Amino acid sequence: MSTPTEIFTEIDDAITADPTRAAGMTATYQFDLSGDEGGVFHILLNDGSGHAGPGSVENPNITISMAASDFVDMRTGKLDPTMAFMSGKIKITGDMGLAMKLQSVLRQ
Repeated sequence: MSTPTEIFTEIDDAITADPTRAAGMTATYQFDLSGDEGGVFHILLNDGSGHAGPGSVENPNITISMAASDFVDMRTGKLDPTMAFMSGKIKITGDMGLAMKLQSVLRQ
């Protein structure tokens, strides 16, 4: 099973390998993941470039709070993001529109 740290490394590698994932998007995402393997992570997108990794960012456009295990399940397709939000497993602070756009960045 992947860990959030491994997943954010994969996301960072994917953005570097295919900058079109971040084309037309300028946003700062912060993830507050609770539980085992949790912590604070970020994704920075700047219209065709970006990076992801551990640590917090200043003034994120959106903060997504959830259990680390739910984040892993969402990434691996075991948990539907919309259903997770509707059932209260994901809490979002900030620009909700950016949450919808995040799926194109996170797709494997």
